[in-house]
Formats: sequence, structure tokens, C-alpha cells
Amino acid sequence: MKGFRPLAALLALLLVLTLSPALAAPEQREVTVLFTHDLHSHFLPQEVEGGGQSGGYARLMTALQGEREKHPDALTLDGGDFSIGSLIQTLYTTTGAELRTMGAMGYDATTAGNHEFDHTGAGFGKMLNAAKESGDPLPALLMSNYAPDVMENPDWRSILEAMDNYGVRERMTLERGGVTYGIFGLMGVDSDSCAPTSGFYLEDAAQAAKTEVARLRKEGAEFIICLSHSGTDDSNEDLNEDVHLAQEVEGIDLIISGHSHTTLPQPIVVGETYIVSAGPYCQNLGSVTFTRSANGSKTLSEYNLIPIDGTIPPDPTIETLVEGWKDRVGDSYLNRYGLTYDQVLTHSDFTLKTPVSGVQEGNGLGYLVSDAFLWATENLWRDYDESVPTVTVTADGVLRSSLWQGEVTTSDAFDVLSMGVGSDGTSGFPLVAVYLTGKELKAAAEVDASVTPIMPAAQLYMTGLHYTFNPHRMFFNRVTNSLLVWLRYSDRHSEVDGWDTKLDYTDIDDDQLYRVVTGMYSAQMLGTVKSKSMGLLSLEPKLADGSPVTDFDECILRDKEGNEIKEWYALAAYLQTFGEAGLHLRYEQPLEAIYKAVRPSWNPVELLRSPNWITLTVLALVLLIVAAVVLLTRFIRRRRTPKSPPPTGT
Repeated sequence: MKGFRPLAALLALLLVLTLSPALAAPEQREVTVLFTHDLHSHFLPQEVEGGGQSGGYARLMTALQGEREKHPDALTLDGGDFSIGSLIQTLYTTTGAELRTMGAMGYDATTAGNHEFDHTGAGFGKMLNAAKESGDPLPALLMSNYAPDVMENPDWRSILEAMDNYGVRERMTLERGGVTYGIFGLMGVDSDSCAPTSGFYLEDAAQAAKTEVARLRKEGAEFIICLSHSGTDDSNEDLNEDVHLAQEVEGIDLIISGHSHTTLPQPIVVGETYIVSAGPYCQNLGSVTFTRSANGSKTLSEYNLIPIDGTIPPDPTIETLVEGWKDRVGDSYLNRYGLTYDQVLTHSDFTLKTPVSGVQEGNGLGYLVSDAFLWATENLWRDYDESVPTVTVTADGVLRSSLWQGEVTTSDAFDVLSMGVGSDGTSGFPLVAVYLTGKELKAAAEVDASVTPIMPAAQLYMTGLHYTFNPHRMFFNRVTNSLLVWLRYSDRHSEVDGWDTKLDYTDIDDDQLYRVVTGMYSAQMLGTVKSKSMGLLSLEPKLADGSPVTDFDECILRDKEGNEIKEWYALAAYLQTFGEAGLHLRYEQPLEAIYKAVRPSWNPVELLRSPNWITLTVLALVLLIVAAVVLLTRFIRRRRTPKSPPPTGT
């Protein structure tokens, strides 16, 4: 036995030496998160510039499966705005198609974006109930700082019941691959402002995040993820909300950032927080992998944006599911319009792109839509009175998709104007008719000229109003002339010269009321012009008798059967008038004589021509400042100049 003890001690020493590296090194685990945001009901692939297609949930599913094979313990998360953007959104309140499809694709969690409330807070509740009652697998829905306003929202009880029925939570913990994740969801300030009919109350995001991080740590979370519908924007600090969030709140490991439609080729790193974005419309699947040590430190080991394009085969199960949704749209929504999902309305020999935000120029798609609104006003509205001058308007912010060269279908037209819901409870903002004075009509042109640089979504496209502006002139004095222009349409679009090009220009009477037809959302935003322009411009929508509009539902345009004339249907019906001849070339190269003319110039004469009180006030202040500087300079020089000595006597 005496000889055994040294041997045992030697074996024990060898065992310790063998295991000591493993005991000394902290255990490492892989953390992989697959992510999307701003899917906007893009169930089907979309055409892209240069040919080919992008997106589509069947292809997304194939990409998800491929990543899960490489990372079996990966989470799949979404940053909100999963709805509103295609015809399938018309099933939103009745079937909850978006959440049910995400459930079928294996999403673990998502959060709500502003477009989840396009059908109002009550519609959001109906969607939750429809999704839950289906019995299908569903992703967790996390909302930490957004809840029904019990003081202002009359539907708050039913909405809370629907949220409880679905199982909406502020946060969740999830164990996967030996790692306990803590996840919560946030709504941003700008996002909330884009949901004016939600009826929800917004809590400060940073304060809510601090609370959730602390609670999740107590619940054992090792890796904390924020699903934030707030966004990043280097060009505008007010919209760079997720960067500010990371700066203010410690303990968030990963922010999946939606709302701003940003595509980040590399994560933004703020302290220990990584911010990621994959771009909108199912264009990419984001994949981020960290190596995490037992002491909690993490190292980014992989970050990929996987394009969802024609190189990826569609998953047959999701493809069949999506086709089923299309069939339901035809039966439940399109029948009333006498249209089908893929029906060809006309064709185009050129592409009409959505406007480039903040770039002040004419845009063929914008003018096509404003022309369509005028055509619908004249041809579909049961109460149309041709004796009243009419100006039709659309805005950059409501144009959601380009029209690509080739066949133009019903779904293409809907995609361009897919936002909102009408008073009838169905998808699509209706057209409304309000009245503005001539002075306010001129101010609307000034909104386009002056507000667009600070609020790109406010860029306007008008039919019936011709104006010229110089973007280098003083703010709120950029428009140099504005006139009513009457453009007469021909019913014979098939002929090359089928448009009556005779233009009748008329001066604008500041005190006369003029009819303005636009979509419901744009009409509601008219009242915000005063605050956006710091009180220098004001537009007050009125009824035909000059009294202020108190209920925009009273202003909705209806057809002979009493149905709302939807924005998207005005466009679809107008496109049909072009028939086999195809879209007119005037939209490829918009005519400044008909629409607006942007004339940049630094010529002093052009900069100061026809100054209004704003320019005169600024000039007066500049002159006063210059005069003050000159006087101050002279005074200082006199004080510094030595006095001449007195003459000496002889």
C-alpha cells in the first residue's frame, strides 16, 4: 500500500495537468440570430431594376432552412412592419395571414411596427384574434412600450382582450443551444408619429428598455435582444433613434432595427451593442453570429445579408400557402372591383420608379398617380361638378412601389398605393375632396418647395397646378409663380396623338375656394403643415361651404353605388384606359409645362425676385447685422488709434 500512494498521487497530478487547460478556458457558445424587418406583406417576389426578382416568402423559407442547417440553434426574429404592402394585406383583419405565414416559417418572435396599425388599433385587435383562432403556429409578439391609450381610445378594452388572447407580451426569455436569450420589442418616436390612428400610448423607449433589460437579467437572460421599430439614419439625428438607444441603455447585446428600411452591410457598434438591419421587402435575410464566452463577453464571428432572389428555389409548402392567400384575396376583396390578382391592365415600355427621397424634381410615377386621381374624380365620382376647379395631389410618402417595364397588373397598381384603410373597414385609403383658398393652394406648392428638404415624404406631385420654384431661394419663398392649368384628357389613348395637349392657364384668386382631391392620409397631414413650417405656412382643409373639416369621412369620394373610391383603384382603372397602346410617354419624361418646374439658380436676380415678407425680414436682419458689425469695427478702430500729442509751443 505504501508503494501505491506515490503512484496514485502521480496519476492525480497527471489528470490535473491534462484537464487544467479545459478548466482554465471559459466555455464558448455560438449565438446566431436570423432576422428580417419591414417585410410589408411581400409574400410574392417583386420585379427589380435590370430584370429578375427579389423577395418572396417561399424563397425566404428556403434561405432560412439553409441557415438553420448551418446553425441548428439559431433564433429567427423580425423587427416589425410585417404587414401592409401587397394585395394579401387585404386579409389582415379577417385571417391574420402575415403572422400565420411567419409562424409557418418558424419565426420565434416579432414586434409591432406603425403599419400594423393602418387598420387602426381596433383592426390590429381583429388581426390578432383572427390569427389566434386559426390554431396555426404563431410567433411571439413583443411590445414593451406601446399599449392602448385608455383615456383616448374607445376600443381599448377589446384591443387589450385581443392582445391577451394572442399572448402579446412585453418580453420573453428563450433557451436555445445552452444560451438563455432575453427578447423585448420597442416602438420608436417617428414610427408612432406614422401611426396617427393607432390609439396607442408611447412610453419613452430608453426608459422602457432599461426596465426590460433589468427584468430579463433577473429572469436569467444571458444575451439580450431588442426588436426595435425605430430605425437608423446618419443624415438625420432625430431619426437615428436606435443609435441613441444604444448610447443611453447598457446591457443590450443586439438591436434588430426596423422602420427606416436601412440596409447595413456591417453592424453599427455602440459600446457593447450591435445594431443590424437587412433592408426592407424581404430583399435579404440577415444572419449574425457571435462567439460568446462564459464570462459574458462576445465576439462577432459572422455577419451576412443573404439576397432573396431568383437563385433560391421556393419552398413548396410556403409556396402553396401563399397561393392559397392569393385565392382568398380574389374571392373576398377583388370581386367587387371586377378584377383578378394577376390581371393585366396595360403595359409600359419604361420603368417608373418611386421618387428618390429629398431629390426635388419631377417624377413620372407621382404624376401618373395624380393624373389618375383627376381621371377618377371626373369619371367615377358620383358628385363630380365640372364647374369647380380641381387640383389633385399625391405625396412621396404614399408611393410604395415602382411600376416596372412590361405588363402592369392589378397587384402592381395596388402595390403602388397599398397604405391604409377606409371608413368601410377594407384595405386602401379612399380619395377625399377638401377645399383650400387660392392663398393656401399657393402655400401647398411652397410646402413641396421648402418642406421637402426637411421632410422628404412631403414632396408633392400635383395635377391641375403648375408652379415654378428655385430650391436655392429663401425657405418659404422658393415658388416664383403658380397657375391653374387645365389639361383635357382624350378618351382615345390608343392614338399616338390621343392627348389633347392644349393647356389653359388661369391665375389663382387668393380668396377663392378650390377643390383638392387626394388620399385620406395626405388630406389628414395637411393640418400638420403649420407645425412643420414653424407656423410660417398654414393649410386648413375645408368643406365646400368654407367651414373647417372636422370629419374626413364626410369628404370621401364615392361611386354611383356608394362605394369608396380607393386610391389604388383610381390608379388601376386609369391604367386600364391605356389598353393595348400602353402607358403614355409623357410619364417617362414629365412635361414641366403641365406639372412643376424646378429651376435651380444662384443668379442674385433670381434669388431675390418677388420677395415675400419672410425674405424681406431676413434681408433686413442681415443688413442690420452688417451695419452693426461695421459700426462696431469703426468704434474699435477709433478706440485703438492713439491720440495725436498736443502741439508744443515755440
